[in-house]
Amino acid sequence: MIRKRDAADKTRRRRLIVTGITAVLLLLLYYMIFHFSAQDGEASSSLSQRITQKGVEIANSISGNNWSEATMAGLEEHMEHYVRKLAHFAEYAYMGVLVYLLLSQWIGRGGRLYLTVIGWVFLSAAGDEFHQYFVPGRYASPLDVLLDTCGGAFGMFFCLCISVVLRRPRKEPYGLEKTKDYLSCKSARKKR
Repeated sequence: MIRKRDAADKTRRRRLIVTGITAVLLLLLYYMIFHFSAQDGEASSSLSQRITQKGVEIANSISGNNWSEATMAGLEEHMEHYVRKLAHFAEYAYMGVLVYLLLSQWIGRGGRLYLTVIGWVFLSAAGDEFHQYFVPGRYASPLDVLLDTCGGAFGMFFCLCISVVLRRPRKEPYGLEKTKDYLSCKSARKKR
């Protein structure tokens, strides 16, 4: 009886710790998303241009091609849109991970959990786009809501894959399971 109570206390403590840490990280993520969404169009574009410029410079140095300034400028202009969308996807993938970790402590795994996570991410993305609608130089895009929701689903799917890998029973090295079977059969015969 005492062991069961200790195990239950341990489980409850683990749940509370995971919930607390995940909730804090989720609040920080919401703050970051709100901060980026509150930037006007010029500031937001400037940030993504700087990130794209650094990425193109790194790609140029790795490739060893020594691209011309015109080529680099063209790549920066072309890639900026994709960098912005990848940032959206990544933010909400992280949100999907955090929401999954938070809710999986309290909701059993299955369809209800998965739909709740997707719904949470969808509402967050829709709220973010609604907020952007009122920021000068920004606009609300239903396609961004879809992209963000897909990012959240990807984050949740990542967690599901990790949990499957962690729960998979480990196989013994080749031949060792046969040795264990042989030894267990031999010890069973001795007991008779």
